[in-house]
Amino acid sequence: MQIKKFLPVLAATALALVVAGCSAGCSAPASNTGNTNANGSSSTPAASSARLNFVTGGSTGTYYAVGGVIANQVANNTEFAVTSLEGNGSQANIVALEDNEDQFAFCQSDVMSYAYEGTNLFASTGKVDCFSVVAALYDEAVQIVTTDANIKTVADLKGKRVSIGAAGSGVYFNAIDVLGAYGITEADITPTYQSFGDSADALKNGQIDAAFIVAGAPTTAITDLSTSKQAYLVSMDDAHVNQLLAASPYYSAITIPANTYTGVTTDTTTVAVNAVILARNDVSEDAVYAMVSQVFDNLDSLSTQHAKFKEMTVNKAASITSVPYHPGAAKYFKEKGITVPTK
Repeated sequence: MQIKKFLPVLAATALALVVAGCSAGCSAPASNTGNTNANGSSSTPAASSARLNFVTGGSTGTYYAVGGVIANQVANNTEFAVTSLEGNGSQANIVALEDNEDQFAFCQSDVMSYAYEGTNLFASTGKVDCFSVVAALYDEAVQIVTTDANIKTVADLKGKRVSIGAAGSGVYFNAIDVLGAYGITEADITPTYQSFGDSADALKNGQIDAAFIVAGAPTTAITDLSTSKQAYLVSMDDAHVNQLLAASPYYSAITIPANTYTGVTTDTTTVAVNAVILARNDVSEDAVYAMVSQVFDNLDSLSTQHAKFKEMTVNKAASITSVPYHPGAAKYFKEKGITVPTK
């Protein structure tokens, strides 16, 4: 079940500014109103002509915090009243776009590709292509966290109690990919299927030995864990990183610097996917342009509200090639001298 607040019906005149029709595979346009952001604050633009839902992530993840900042920035400085909502993972966010419960969504780049191609998470339900890219924001690191000092490598997870993400989530597939690179199957561990916050609580209580958390580092769940117990991040070695990149090119190799979390005093080598904002194709060009421009024209000020904005660049934002960009995003990037793929 998605963790969101139901919103009352919006006047049709406002909705008409947001949607221009519905592409194949999308539900009919839904009405939206309300303007309570994910961070609990409320924002009311001077002249709000359109209200749009932006589904983010769980309350202990980076999507939730960053999404709240973006929603406030757009709502406070444009005519578009963007409402950020707590979500339940990338797959659920894609479904929410397809059903037109929400108009913007955070998503992992690998899950985005699964949906667009109708593979993995979407193999049984078929492709979803009623969305397009707004921007790629930052790397989402595959973080393997443990409180057991004896777990030093991925290979040490064999036979352990390991949280591998909510069943069917993007995190689940990331965990299976990483374990598979080391020749470990789901049957070789005692798996649990938990959210970031539940995984952190289970580690605190000694109920599991390790957890996969895929999010921008630092992320709240691990930060909170590391302040109450000694936490460790498990590194991948270069040979297995390269093996994984060859099999799944949507990953990239990254390093999480020492001291990102309390007590983690060495660099951690791992892989990452991209955090991407998607929009339904029928969201207006003006609304998407407003979101992209409000983020990337204000990175310095936004970085005082969340450190992830320091990692964002226009070139990174325009780097997706597997799914077309929304015309509103393409318009902004063209002004910056960058051509992105569109339908």
